[in-house]
Amino acid sequence: MQKRYFGTDGIRGHVGTHPITPEFVLKLGWAVGTAFRRQGSCRVMIGKDTRISGYMFESALEAGLSAAGAHVQLLGPMPTPAIAYLTRTFKADAGIVISASHNPYFDNGIKFFSATGSKLPDELELEIERLVDEPMQVVESAQLGKVFRVEDASGRYIEFCKSSVPTSTSFKGLKLVLDCAHGATYKVAPSVFRELGAEVIVIGDKPDGLNINDQVGSTDLRALTQQVLDSGADLGIALDGDGDRVLMVDHQGVEVDGDELLYIMAMDLHRRELLRGGVVGTQMSNLGLELALRDKGIEFVRAKVGDRYVMAGLREHDWILGGEASGHIVCLNHTSTGDGIIAALQVLKALQHNGQTLAQARSGMLKCPQTLINVAYARGADSPLADPALQHAVAAAESRLGDSGRVLLRLSGTEPLIRVMVEGQDAAQVESEANILANQVRVLFAAEAG
Repeated sequence: MQKRYFGTDGIRGHVGTHPITPEFVLKLGWAVGTAFRRQGSCRVMIGKDTRISGYMFESALEAGLSAAGAHVQLLGPMPTPAIAYLTRTFKADAGIVISASHNPYFDNGIKFFSATGSKLPDELELEIERLVDEPMQVVESAQLGKVFRVEDASGRYIEFCKSSVPTSTSFKGLKLVLDCAHGATYKVAPSVFRELGAEVIVIGDKPDGLNINDQVGSTDLRALTQQVLDSGADLGIALDGDGDRVLMVDHQGVEVDGDELLYIMAMDLHRRELLRGGVVGTQMSNLGLELALRDKGIEFVRAKVGDRYVMAGLREHDWILGGEASGHIVCLNHTSTGDGIIAALQVLKALQHNGQTLAQARSGMLKCPQTLINVAYARGADSPLADPALQHAVAAAESRLGDSGRVLLRLSGTEPLIRVMVEGQDAAQVESEANILANQVRVLFAAEAG
């Protein structure tokens, strides 16, 4: 069955526009509580990022869950992977994150974790959607869910992150800049790296409800790059608004994306004979990553874009490492979901193991020229991806690129965008082909609007 509300990463959209409204989220909380209570008692943990609408949706979820008889534990502002971890360790039945990840403050979303800290199965998401359309029935007063606040959540998660590297680990002598995107990691992330001995300069750590991901974080590396160069730091680390993505900048101010970070981690594990199997990437992963891993005898497979598909690929192959160029990296030997802080720690430890700078470690992977153009479209508009004229244009571009290039057009699972990606050996040709296809998409939307 086709899902109406759930995308690749929960339910997301513009605040005040259905379904991201207080009324819907109240009903959603009730539906989630009802679905889980049918399996027995229900205890749910709720965390959020720092955007201003989080207070409103936290209250709506809390009321809906209580009305269904589910007990609620509030975590406050916490990274998405922290909610996954705490859901497991507190033996809760589910975890809920109020966040739109890397999106601007005027968007928000609701995403869920099961008792194991993993994304909900499709069948349960469909059941929740079915319940949302049913009349809301409040349980008897004596059965209403109770609400508690967890006071030591941050400390628990900080220790968990530190446990992902050996207890003997010390980053003393390492100077780094940390960009918290004015988001959910603004308290915990600096503590993790400082407690492991690094000298940490922090930016993006003053959230005001409106500045999350605004010219900071993994979606905009300019502030981080400038701070790394100005301070003479060894490297910079950029997290996104909810802390499940990480990108880096080397000491020269050069961006190091998720594909390159995956390469560094995979090579370190491979050298130490700890890489179980291969690496899972996505359709958007740079061809250079695949070629560099293949050169070392490391298998590489591509999943559909989205962390749930990376996770499915890892489970299918029983592997431990996968991720996306955007910086969403999964280290299944340490945690159950993508975690920006833990991924960053593994990269730092890899550099330490091999006595390399970030620039040296990334040099073994040569990225193929790749151009990505995002074409916006109105929410609810029909996608033009199946249009014969566009398919013909894609086929023509693939023919011109030959065997050394790739074309990918896809709908974003988190934003109203069509992503046009072209990859090949010649940078000028790649950019030209991407612009041709992006313009074709714009023409089709304009024709539809007309």
